[in-house]
Amino acid sequence: MTDLKDSPDPHNIGEREARQVAEAARETRWDKPSFAKELYLGRFRLDLIHPHPRPAPDDAARSQAFLDRLRAVCETELDGTVIEREARIPDEYVKALARIGVFGMKIPEAYGGAGLTQVAYNRALMLLGDVHPSLGALVSAHQSIGVPEPVKQFGSEEQKQRFLPRCAAGAITAFLLTEPDVGSDPARLAASAIPVDDGEAYEIDGVKLWTTNGVIAELLVVMARVPAHDGGRGGVTAFVVEADSPGITVENRNAFMGLRGIENGLTRFDRVRVPAANRIGREGDGLKIALTTLNTGRLSIPALCTAASKWSLKIAREWSGHRVQWGRPVGRHAAVAHKISFIAASAFAQEAVLDLTAHMADQGRRDIRIEAALAKLWCSETAWQVADELVQIRGGRGYETAESLRARGERAVPAEQILRDLRINRIFEGSTEIMHLLIAREAVDAHLQAAGDVIDPDVDLPGKARAAAKATGFYARWLPQLVAGSGHLPASYGDFGELAPHVRYVERTSRRLARQTFYGMARWQGKLEHKQGFLARVVDIGAELFAISACCVRARMLVDDGDPDSAHAVRLADVFARQARVRIERLFDALWRNTDAADEALAKGVLDGDFTWVEAGVIDISEGTGPWVAEPAPSAKTENLARRVLPPTTAS
Repeated sequence: MTDLKDSPDPHNIGEREARQVAEAARETRWDKPSFAKELYLGRFRLDLIHPHPRPAPDDAARSQAFLDRLRAVCETELDGTVIEREARIPDEYVKALARIGVFGMKIPEAYGGAGLTQVAYNRALMLLGDVHPSLGALVSAHQSIGVPEPVKQFGSEEQKQRFLPRCAAGAITAFLLTEPDVGSDPARLAASAIPVDDGEAYEIDGVKLWTTNGVIAELLVVMARVPAHDGGRGGVTAFVVEADSPGITVENRNAFMGLRGIENGLTRFDRVRVPAANRIGREGDGLKIALTTLNTGRLSIPALCTAASKWSLKIAREWSGHRVQWGRPVGRHAAVAHKISFIAASAFAQEAVLDLTAHMADQGRRDIRIEAALAKLWCSETAWQVADELVQIRGGRGYETAESLRARGERAVPAEQILRDLRINRIFEGSTEIMHLLIAREAVDAHLQAAGDVIDPDVDLPGKARAAAKATGFYARWLPQLVAGSGHLPASYGDFGELAPHVRYVERTSRRLARQTFYGMARWQGKLEHKQGFLARVVDIGAELFAISACCVRARMLVDDGDPDSAHAVRLADVFARQARVRIERLFDALWRNTDAADEALAKGVLDGDFTWVEAGVIDISEGTGPWVAEPAPSAKTENLARRVLPPTTAS
């Protein structure tokens, strides 16, 4: 065995070390321009998103042909009610998807895939999600974050030749990062990969939780910690692992409040031998690979959210026009009309955000790491509100299951199911809280680069003096740019017609947001990272500004194209912008007038046990059922629940 050096115990990692690990995994270079990054700095770079990017004609034609085939399969061979009832995607459904190449949608044609654009891939996910969101989860977990994407981006040519054709042919894959005691804190990663056979292979030990597709996967992307050793630097590393390797056991198929067909499990590794040739990138590059993969991989979430919102609009429109109360359709009553307006405007805006970000990803001329994160954050939160409003519009029928409605002879509308299924998107691939922190870190990056050593407690006084001079130079150039701009000129952006006032608002408000961020930096300095309420509101304001921008640019594109629905698009964009501006002003007010300090103090008291008397009089049926986090020790006689839906793509 290779001589190993001492490695830190991941269970004893402190807050500071955890931040350092996360920071080391960040992509710090900005080689390409970013609309959202500039927006948070108070620079409204409309030229980065307008004119709206468009697909190449050849890509559009090829993508449409594939989507037509997929739609035919979805409409004739797949039934979402079967998935919901049986809590499993039937094998024949998976085989039908493999037959038309769904598992290779984003894999280049040179490796046997369909070579679809991100825009077309999103459209495909929307179709699959319309049938049942579990289908969208199956495909996105495989294609967006499973083996295809990291191998395509970071794998060697030999690895691409070896794995990508198998993935395109239907070798279902999964991404294994989360552990029972590790969520968004990668510094605590405990799964180990020990070099053996003089570096020719690794032995992986550990337990992975919430392994979407892990129950049925043929190939796995596994993140494990390699100890520092004489032959390498070690660190969290990515591996492609054959799912039927000796020592791998799927111990549990997890069940959830939604996504009833998802094949999500708990997977144990017991001295699983993996050839060094299966390592993706270098030792220690695993977290960077994971984060980079997620940059575009996160767009699968807003695609599924957009599909759900568009469906919710259809149901809200049809039901509200049919259901009559007090002498007129319920949609004609103001209380319901307000909800319909919100649903319609939000559905349009989600599609605008999704398509704009996906087109930029396809072009490759922009850095979209912030845009993709904003799309995931904003669409997941907005779609949840849309579904909640749909349930309210439907009333008792919104709370009733589709099967119950069908059993008594009514239209089987699964409104409550959509609400359950959408809830996970606020947690999947970075919870809302983590996305706020991730985006906030990028939004204040320029400030930290300028004033980082000034606020770093480990920097000595001479170092702080040098850093202060550097920061002074940065702010002397930057702050004057925030005073006035084109957003104050009544004639600016006149080519946007009646949407021009909203475009001017975005320009003005981006500068206002940058000023507020600076005030926060000046007030709290190094403690700003702990002002999570403030940072979350800064991020949310930017998200709304991005959505307004996307709506206006999309509507303008449709006008330029002479689209027959362009006038309606302008109207949708106008109403959405009005709604968003109200939300933005509330967020600005809450930046400085809030209950954050009182809330944090009360929460501390709750955690200290000062208010347990409030809990008196309840019965906790979970008491005594098990620990909060189960120890990874294997249970006796563990059954391996792994199964295969499709024939293996290569001999084991």
